[in-house]
Amino acid sequence: MAVKHELENSLLLDDDGRTRRTGTLWSCIAHIITAVIGSGVLSLAWSVAQLGWIAGPVAMLCFAIVTYVSVVLLSDCYRYPDPVTGTRNYSYMDAVRVNLGKTQTCLCGLFQYLFMYGICTAYVITTSTSMSAIRRSNCYHEKGHNAPCEYVYTPYMLIFGAVQIVTSQIPDFHSIEWLSVLAAIMSFAYSLIGFGLGLATVIENGMIKGSITGAPAATRAKKLWLVFEALGDIAYAYPYALILFEIQLLATVLLEIF
Repeated sequence: MAVKHELENSLLLDDDGRTRRTGTLWSCIAHIITAVIGSGVLSLAWSVAQLGWIAGPVAMLCFAIVTYVSVVLLSDCYRYPDPVTGTRNYSYMDAVRVNLGKTQTCLCGLFQYLFMYGICTAYVITTSTSMSAIRRSNCYHEKGHNAPCEYVYTPYMLIFGAVQIVTSQIPDFHSIEWLSVLAAIMSFAYSLIGFGLGLATVIENGMIKGSITGAPAATRAKKLWLVFEALGDIAYAYPYALILFEIQLLATVLLEIF
């Protein structure tokens, strides 16, 4: 009986003594789709319009290459010292610590948390801007386009922050299966919305607009600002490397913060 019980426990545990990971190829693909096809996809059309037909696709390709290289490096750092049979690293900080040492861990950790802070700030701003845009659109439909339909973003930022605080207290939030399915469906919805709006605009105009230099601006300073904003939006649309350890591990970089 003891041998049978030990055998059953070994089947339930992984090679590191933790609960056996149940991820599959399909669940991995779902996580990748959810991460890559996020809300940042909605701004890609505007970004390409600002950069032009050449610089826009080239910028997207460059960020995609950076993401690919980051993914390859992080995947090799998942286990140490051997990338296949070595000891698992349960967080990004653990991977840096065993490969680069304590000093580099502090430096990389600082950049990691700054990056996480920037991503969270971007989500708060994007959410509040979108909520305000929906309300402004409804106002224009009800009162006409000449109506003073301007709304501040602060209340929506506070609402989104409050929702985040509440949902962060849900136990095993990262293990909720239906939430992952819903996120994947929403990711496809983002793409379909963007494609539908773009196709509708082309049909309405009767032609595909755009230029090599991008949309014109009133001044050179304004154009330069729009170019940098477009590059930032494209970078924001490539967050896959950020959640790579979340796909590989039960312990995530986000859980490490809390």
